[in-house]
Amino acid sequence: MGTEVSGSPLAAAFASVMGWAFDLFDLFILLYVAGPVGHQIFPVKSETLSLALVFISFAVSILMRPGGAAIFGSFADRMGRKRIMVIVFAGVGVSTAVMGLVPSYAAVGMVAPVLFLALRVIQGIFVGGVTAVTHTLGTESVPARYRGLMSGLIGGGGAGIGAALASIAFITISAIYPGPAFIETGWRYMFATGLLGALLSLFVLRKVEESPLWLAAKNAKVSDKQASKPLSFKDLLSGRYGRITVLNIAVAAGAGAQYYLTSGFLPTYLDVVTPVPRDDRGWILLGASLIVVLAATSAGHLSERLGRRRTMLMIGTINLVALPVILLVIARTDPGATVTILILCCLLATLSNAAYAPVMIFLNERYPTEIRSRGTAVSWNTGFMLGGLLPTFVTLLSPTTADIPGRLMIFIAGAVLVFIIAAARSPETRGAIEQHATVTFPSAATIEEGTNAKPL
Repeated sequence: MGTEVSGSPLAAAFASVMGWAFDLFDLFILLYVAGPVGHQIFPVKSETLSLALVFISFAVSILMRPGGAAIFGSFADRMGRKRIMVIVFAGVGVSTAVMGLVPSYAAVGMVAPVLFLALRVIQGIFVGGVTAVTHTLGTESVPARYRGLMSGLIGGGGAGIGAALASIAFITISAIYPGPAFIETGWRYMFATGLLGALLSLFVLRKVEESPLWLAAKNAKVSDKQASKPLSFKDLLSGRYGRITVLNIAVAAGAGAQYYLTSGFLPTYLDVVTPVPRDDRGWILLGASLIVVLAATSAGHLSERLGRRRTMLMIGTINLVALPVILLVIARTDPGATVTILILCCLLATLSNAAYAPVMIFLNERYPTEIRSRGTAVSWNTGFMLGGLLPTFVTLLSPTTADIPGRLMIFIAGAVLVFIIAAARSPETRGAIEQHATVTFPSAATIEEGTNAKPL
């Protein structure tokens, strides 16, 4: 069976990686400014309650992601990955930037938190749409032997790059607005940097080609008058694909929780649990973010050699012990021991992000091209929605900041167990995209000229 790749695979890979990076960059910003946002938008007497309210606003975006995945995933399966990618990149960037314009609670009262939450809803819908395109276009545009690597590079590497960009923005803006100035004004400029992601939509519009797999499937459907009834969104929730989707969500939830309870929670952990000075904290988070790019890409490529299932089980088993222990050690480390904390945070980020590096391509390989955007995006976003809610429960169930580490360890151990069990019940998927295919894929140019694909 032969399959041709996109005429611009590097452009598609770059857009997918950076699109997911800026998508998570826009989400990370809130984690870096949780304290100032709590002070300005959700002012209450209890520090942990204020933080919990901020994380609830973070959870609002997470909750909206499956809806956005269903909406934009359906469009991406019908209209193509590229066109929807342009729309969602612009939507996430603009909605994030507008958050920095929300007036403070002191100025407008309840209008401030209501407006902020409304913007989080809008952002969450667009974020769900981003996964529908970045998590399919990149892997569909490269040769089969690079799909595992691309999965790690987009899923984990993109997250690492996004976190690194957020760290750089935090370091830069903190230097421009030091101390109280950051709490009063600087945090607003953090949100304004979201516009950088919106600019990526212009690159996609001009340089990226449509997925060759999607074009081939579309062309085959048009040329085959006896084609079967198209798969619909309902097929994801019932019958054979319904069972697959439920198990996929469990895998994504376990993986997502490992991320959100470690890398996602780290900016707050180093602020309220182990209060590292702001300047040092920015550099520690930057280092931990950069190591993720290498770790996730390596883990994704490892799944191309060992298989998706075996790789997830191996990393999950290690994380069941390692992640709770590392979190406890960080909590007991002197905040001034910068080098020690940096090493621990890099190790924590490496292991937690390696866990979900193969998940993206695993989800891709569970669905045929016709519903791949919807299947992958709904599974990923629903799973990561569930995982993304856990930091909120950790803070709500912690009477004081001193109670956070113990609660966090319990939640992370439970999440890893879910991941291991779901992965163990899943089949090996490596090579399944070729098995799903029913046509030989011509080049994008050939399809657009109307040349029919030859059946296999």
